Amino acid sequence: MSSPHRSHSRDDKDTRERFSRKMSMQEYELINDDKEDESCLRKYRKRCMQDMHQRLSFGPKYGYLSELQNGEQFLEAVEKERKTTTVIVHIYEDGIKGCEALNSSLTCLAAEHSTVRFCKIKASNTGAGDRFSSDVLPTLLVYRAGELVSNFISVTEQFNEEFFAVDVESFLNEYGLLPEKEIPALGNGNLEEQEVE
Repeated sequence: MSSPHRSHSRDDKDTRERFSRKMSMQEYELINDDKEDESCLRKYRKRCMQDMHQRLSFGPKYGYLSELQNGEQFLEAVEKERKTTTVIVHIYEDGIKGCEALNSSLTCLAAEHSTVRFCKIKASNTGAGDRFSSDVLPTLLVYRAGELVSNFISVTEQFNEEFFAVDVESFLNEYGLLPEKEIPALGNGNLEEQEVE
């Protein structure tokens, strides 16, 4: 009589021998090539995603409130910008009520809306200082494609005595002057996937 355990153990022995034998160079290279291919594909996918995100980001990034020194810089900021970029210019003067608070608010908004170019210029530096008396300051001018799309004279009259960036943002959104905020892409924490050579 033959025992069923013997044939089973013979199969186990054959299996163990197959697994314990040395790997041929071809088999080793195939396994390593698969790992390298996987890594290359991951890096390639990551690069493609970054490229696509960059192409869809609608132009340059700013993220700060820039100070314009003269009328020439003012015209350059407005006229030489991409047609899709919104340019918001704050015309102010030191010591005028609301100007400092509006500068602070625009600094915050510039960080949140990095595709919008936020600028400020002293009325006395515009070359048209006589048009911007203290009665009309602070003034906000909004441009797209070099064209004035909105102007707000004595803009702080639209706000409470004390106002913040969120109030200015709501005001600009009310007129459809700010794009929707970008939501940063969330990574999965895998460093290998985040590193791209």
